[in-house]
Amino acid sequence: MAPVSQPSGVEQRTGRVRWGRRVRRLLLICLWIYLAVLLLLYLLENKLIFPAPRFPSGDWEPTWLKYEDVHFVADDGTKLHGWYLDHPAPQAYLLYCHGNGEHVAYVAPLAEQLRSSLDVAVFVFDYRGYGRSEGAANEAGVLADGQAAHAWLTARAGVDPRQILLMGRSLGGAVAVDLADRHHSRTLILESTFPSMPEVAARLHWWAPVKLLMRTRLNSAEKISRFQGSLLQSHGTNDELIPIELGRQLFDAAPTSNKQFLTFEGLGHNDYPPDEYYLQLREFVQRTAVAGQ
Repeated sequence: MAPVSQPSGVEQRTGRVRWGRRVRRLLLICLWIYLAVLLLLYLLENKLIFPAPRFPSGDWEPTWLKYEDVHFVADDGTKLHGWYLDHPAPQAYLLYCHGNGEHVAYVAPLAEQLRSSLDVAVFVFDYRGYGRSEGAANEAGVLADGQAAHAWLTARAGVDPRQILLMGRSLGGAVAVDLADRHHSRTLILESTFPSMPEVAARLHWWAPVKLLMRTRLNSAEKISRFQGSLLQSHGTNDELIPIELGRQLFDAAPTSNKQFLTFEGLGHNDYPPDEYYLQLREFVQRTAVAGQ
């Protein structure tokens, strides 16, 4: 039998060089794919944060709901839309800021529940690009829309701007915190919200340097650090989008001594809170309404 020839030293070195080139080529391809994904996230940032459902999705003619169709304008001229649910003897006036995947037609049942269970007049509105509001959503625009809605409700109610009850869920929590900071509001109600948008994105996209790349900040933690009013904040333990520890982080940043954090065991981000929550909410509103008189 003929002896098996062994590869020479030159052939071994050539094989290693070829293998090294393949590895480098593969790593370079992976790097380009990674950078392309980062660029895509950067370009689609507003669409990912503000998916903006629009008319005609949802029930826009709820025969069971008594409301006033409201059209108002932001400072930059953007035409906005909302629904005002009046009350014959309101304890207070509540401005509700909805989440990023909702509009007024989606949250109408909640608005009615808040009106009836809390004995308040409620104004729900859509950010630009949402529902029947014009324009396209971005951080500055959404915050400006909150300002316009707050101004409309303040004028309609004829009260001190600080007396408007601010309530925000998820993205709407950032809008409500911004308003509370601007107007030194006395009452703030937050549901399933966050300290800043990059903190949320870093949990969802742990593999990307989103804290460095994101333009949308919505830094509620910094703004709430000046809040001295009454705060009621709630969060579900199974929130898959905004983990409860982020809600706690925002809550801990509020210096006010009059604050309460409610934990809902097993609740996900889009789950409805238990009925007893609205009893606690009513007690909170009644207490703060008396204190604000």
